[in-house]
Amino acid sequence: MKKVLNVGGNSKAIPLPPQYADFEHLLLDIDPAGQPDVLCDARELSSLEHNQFDMIYCSHNLEHYYKHDAKRVLQGFWDVLKPGGGVHIVVPDILAVVKTMIEKDLDIDDELYQSALGPILISDVIYGYGKQIEESGVEFFAHKNGFTHKSLLKALLNIGFSSIHSSEGSYSITAVGFKENMHPELAKLFQINI
Repeated sequence: MKKVLNVGGNSKAIPLPPQYADFEHLLLDIDPAGQPDVLCDARELSSLEHNQFDMIYCSHNLEHYYKHDAKRVLQGFWDVLKPGGGVHIVVPDILAVVKTMIEKDLDIDDELYQSALGPILISDVIYGYGKQIEESGVEFFAHKNGFTHKSLLKALLNIGFSSIHSSEGSYSITAVGFKENMHPELAKLFQINI
């Protein structure tokens, strides 16, 4: 069975995208409360056994690391992926937020959009969801790094990922990249022609 490592997913109760329906879902998190399969800081991924996962799913987690640490996390992704495996990363799109601020003449504390959590302010996307940080008292939830489409692709290329496919929308950037030659079965899941 193929294995996906959900990095920083917080809980297995939070569903993965439909592409992973047939994968064994392993959760990596720093918080033992979510009962992760791998209790580990993502900066330490390189210390785990190499070449063990088919995919790594990292949604809205990479921005919680400083730029130099994000590089370490991405290197860890590379190390634990099987040859032909891939990463699936979603991060906030800082450029889209700034463009909206300018176009709509908004300020940093103005509402950007409504979500299931309530109003999301511009500052929430740039600095991290303020309400969550305040209520939890956990500084890790703060954003320490920002990405644009170009900077995310460059970060993945610098580690060695190839066949990178990306999209933008809803103030997020999604990128899928592969270690060495992408496995045809994984390419099909993301509707990538090889």
